[in-house]
Amino acid sequence: MAINHFVLFLLIFKTGFSAEISKFVQTGASVQLDLQTQPPELLYITWKNDKTENVFNYFHVAKMKTSFPPYQDRIEFNESSFSLTLKNMQKTDSGLYTVTITGASSKDIVDVYRVSVIDEVEAPVLTVNSNCSCSELCRFTCSGHNINISSIYNSGCSKEEVTSADDHILRLNCNTTFIMCNYSNPVSWKTDIKVVHELCPVKLDTFCMRSD
Repeated sequence: MAINHFVLFLLIFKTGFSAEISKFVQTGASVQLDLQTQPPELLYITWKNDKTENVFNYFHVAKMKTSFPPYQDRIEFNESSFSLTLKNMQKTDSGLYTVTITGASSKDIVDVYRVSVIDEVEAPVLTVNSNCSCSELCRFTCSGHNINISSIYNSGCSKEEVTSADDHILRLNCNTTFIMCNYSNPVSWKTDIKVVHELCPVKLDTFCMRSD
């Protein structure tokens, strides 16, 4: 992998290039990669990944398109915008994608994309102590896959948010009607909602505070 990054560095050093662009895509979905720069007299477009595998070539003069395995059945190319769409993306497709744009000038242009393929987020779980009475505090927990927020509910509470190391975000929000637990990642989100008066009867003149 270090050698591949060194080769990529040499390629970028010798050509014009744009900053690395991050793209997130859900497993099984499609991702569109757009050219950041288009030379006035386009000759060739060459796509490769960080494994130095050819992905797609386009010879503009002859309108010749060539796709390479394992992408040959998963590519859609727009001959007007020159954008490349990769379909049915899998986690093994994650990595750097480099497009070299050759025009009439002697200096090629390089765009670099970091594509991250991730699974749809799991549904969060909102657990409420339904045994509480009007004279008791109502404790509940908003849980994601590897993070959680525990709180004490009375008549409402402030919004809270926790982010995990792998960019999953857990959000808690509640009012006099609902307790809402939202779990998301860069490609999806899901919510668990509980109706307050059905699960947690509380005094209306109290407030919510974070528990230890």
